[in-house]
Amino acid sequence: MKMTSIKMKKILEERLARPEFKTSYNRDKDTYRIAWKDSNRGMTITLPNVVAKYNEHGDQAVDELVEHVLEALRIMNEEHQLTGMEKNIYPVIRAASFATTTKSGKKLVCKDHTAETRIYYALDLGKSYRLIDEGMLEKEGWSHDRIDEIATFNVRSLDNEYKKDTVADNDFYFIAKQDGYDASRILNEALLEEMKVNSKGELAVAVPHQDVLIFADIQNKMGYDVLAQMTMKFFAEGRIPITSLPFIYENKELEPVFILAKNRPTE
Repeated sequence: MKMTSIKMKKILEERLARPEFKTSYNRDKDTYRIAWKDSNRGMTITLPNVVAKYNEHGDQAVDELVEHVLEALRIMNEEHQLTGMEKNIYPVIRAASFATTTKSGKKLVCKDHTAETRIYYALDLGKSYRLIDEGMLEKEGWSHDRIDEIATFNVRSLDNEYKKDTVADNDFYFIAKQDGYDASRILNEALLEEMKVNSKGELAVAVPHQDVLIFADIQNKMGYDVLAQMTMKFFAEGRIPITSLPFIYENKELEPVFILAKNRPTE
């Protein structure tokens, strides 16, 4: 039986039925909204996107969506404090085009990173995290420097175990721990310096999406083509895409580089 938006709406209504929630359906936009009755804080789900995932993954897609929605709603309804939670604060990398305010108008704490990327800060809540806004800092009397110092310290403590692959005599290293902070490891200067010291050729770094950090030891021209194709593929498939442009790491600086991939490497 073919899945439709109306059928998906009914499934979600059954799975998300709670006395504390209210729901609504916008037929024109084909969206389904669920929110807390008392605060009206909630989220809007684009039904055709869910139907597409259902057609590809079946009931698993609905299970994952329901889990994410319930977790997001729980976080929205909680008051979070930073004091005492210092070990749970991490930086997260996002595209330079990522919003700097929440949908409710709260200004997010962020700072520039490269021309392609920006740094935000997250309070880790276990299964998920919440981006830290200016109001949270003001409430605790914290400065931008303090949140940045804490987050940068914590990202250095993360495990940096990688998998290595060699293609056309170029070495590629992948960190994909699936902890939400794989791309954030690009902020660990000691890690970048270690990879630079141990590289035979030019060191390139890529953060195509949130859940991977790629180091490339480029030793010939083919290496750039491989990296360009690899980065574009990861960028297209990522749950939270960041940038399809890799960076050259030189003199402790990250410089975005546009690579026109001409040669597809043979296996």
